[in-house]
Amino acid sequence: MTPSPARRRESSRRAILTAAFDLLSEVGYAKVSIEGIAARAGVGKQTIYRWWPSKGAVIFDAFLMLSEGNEGEPPALPDTGDLEADLTAVLHATVEELNDPRYDQPMRALATEIAHDAELAAAYAERLDGPLKEAKRQRLRSAQQAGHLAEDLDLDVAVEMIWGPLLNRWLQRSGPLTAEYADRIVTTALHGLRPRRSGE
Repeated sequence: MTPSPARRRESSRRAILTAAFDLLSEVGYAKVSIEGIAARAGVGKQTIYRWWPSKGAVIFDAFLMLSEGNEGEPPALPDTGDLEADLTAVLHATVEELNDPRYDQPMRALATEIAHDAELAAAYAERLDGPLKEAKRQRLRSAQQAGHLAEDLDLDVAVEMIWGPLLNRWLQRSGPLTAEYADRIVTTALHGLRPRRSGE
């Protein structure tokens, strides 16, 4: 039975995105080219340009393919009722992801492209960063409603305070990314900025 055109297109698309990842791992972002991706995927360059305007756009969709979970479902953080435990678990998972070579190269490549491509930056904000930030805000909002966080807490700033140090250390390679560092971030974000009352 001959595959349908839609199935062939999806097969070619996934082959292109997989090829982009393989080349990132093998030669690094600077040496990845549309020509190289096309050759590895077994398609013509025009096939790639028909679907993506630039190398950065290919890398972005490849990263989405790698990081996709349950299709159609928005991202969500665990909500066990214990905010500190939930944030610690999420940051530990983030540390593992950032230390995983499969993610490190494409994420660094994506960060480079976003800094120079306004259209790609907008797509990143809409399709990846925005939904993730909303999931983080929603977990903190749930803690607010349960009385575990201040009612007037600025959720956008709180998200940056919790996740920003980890991402900054990863991006700048300014120190080791460890579970212990993640624990310190959570402790400082939730407890460290206020003096402890007697008996706490």
